[in-house]
Amino acid sequence: MTVELFEKIIQQVSPLTDQVCLHLMGDPLVHPHLSQLIEICAKYETRVFFVTNGVLLRDDKIATLLHPIIRQINFSLHSFNDNYPDRDPSQYLEKIFNYTEIAFEKRPDLYINYRLWNLDEPRGLDEKNTSILSRIEKYYGLTIDKHIDVKSEKSIKIKNRLYLHYDTEFTWPALDLPIIGTRGTCLGLKSHFGILADGTVVPCCLDKESGIPLGNVNDHDIISILASPRAIALRKGFQDRVLIEDLCQRCNYIERFD
Repeated sequence: MTVELFEKIIQQVSPLTDQVCLHLMGDPLVHPHLSQLIEICAKYETRVFFVTNGVLLRDDKIATLLHPIIRQINFSLHSFNDNYPDRDPSQYLEKIFNYTEIAFEKRPDLYINYRLWNLDEPRGLDEKNTSILSRIEKYYGLTIDKHIDVKSEKSIKIKNRLYLHYDTEFTWPALDLPIIGTRGTCLGLKSHFGILADGTVVPCCLDKESGIPLGNVNDHDIISILASPRAIALRKGFQDRVLIEDLCQRCNYIERFD
């Protein structure tokens, strides 16, 4: 997304939301002008919920990620093994731990989550997960219950405002997947919506391929897009527990709201 389009969007959404997330599948650390994007959020007093795998966390990024406009940072630790299944995570985790220590000192109000979201089952004991867990335990001098049931408890406090966050793996919805069902509800267009890099507005954070395009901010303002007939019908469908869109009928994440 261009810096110009980003500012146009933030200017429009700042009165509508408590915070923005700088990702929809992509990692914000990839953006070449990330520091400018963060400053634009600060200009319009729009808090940032930042999610990254942390692979590109370098020393020159640390100051940006300590900006006071950032409310919370989530490090998706499971992504390292997904992307580099044969590599040792020691250096990667050392960068994450180092940033966390700096944040403890300079941003004690900042919430930090270490995410492990690739558990295969509610009491998943994936070997790669337990390896990362053991390194976290060793660094922070604690013992983590590896048999936690993530359906009933998703977060464990590690230290200060640092938490370990568990969840089970899910399949990203796609129009070429089989239909799962036509009944259900979702928080899309209720608690959030998404905007892709080209300005396309989508109803939720899982619609990474624009399966449900509601409009484009290059052509219409966001208020008008959210009030479009398709958006209204989608919201009403969720209220009535009817999945009217093909993509929603193929989304297993919706099952979490039953």
